[in-house]
Amino acid sequence: MKVSHIIMKVSNLEKAVEEYRKRGFTVEYGTKNKPYNAILYFSDGPYLELLASTGMPEFVKRVMRLFGKAKLAERMDIWDSHAEGPCGLALETYEKNLDREKKLLNQANEHYVEIPSRRNDTKGRKLRFTCLFPDNLNIPFLMTYFNIDPKPQNFVHPNGAKRIRSVAFGTSKEYMPLICALCDDPILVLFEGNHIHSIELEYQQGETRLLP
Repeated sequence: MKVSHIIMKVSNLEKAVEEYRKRGFTVEYGTKNKPYNAILYFSDGPYLELLASTGMPEFVKRVMRLFGKAKLAERMDIWDSHAEGPCGLALETYEKNLDREKKLLNQANEHYVEIPSRRNDTKGRKLRFTCLFPDNLNIPFLMTYFNIDPKPQNFVHPNGAKRIRSVAFGTSKEYMPLICALCDDPILVLFEGNHIHSIELEYQQGETRLLP
């Protein structure tokens, strides 16, 4: 697997989009009507997702808890209540399904919930993908790539940002071998902790900067 995207929690989506655009990034809303997220794509590698909320109603979370999906509801609660800043990490399979990843999780006795997902973006593309959420919050969530590639080709943001060069993800030491077995992407840097510590961007001419 490789790093798919990093979720950045924001308190006000419209203001966050305006701020990132002022900083020279190209940003598009996730959906045309009532968006709850926005995307900063890069041609190469992972993208950034600005998330105001999960869009999941509380009654749905209550139903999930009743039907054995309490840990997924907990993950959604964490994202919804998180302070501004990085709050989630997704890994993306190289294949069209998550069979290999499910096998690794099963071998490690890690339970999960697999959910088919969809999003119709602002350019009329009907994006379809599958997400897999481990019960264990020390493990990033997993996904297949979109059925349609939404990333722009040969694209550089107006401020010169070309790609995400690295992301430092904090987890418990005991889960590092499993995450390494799942993901061989050198962009991912693991450390002992419980949060995303830093996101490093690469700019034209090889310059690197931490995402503020």
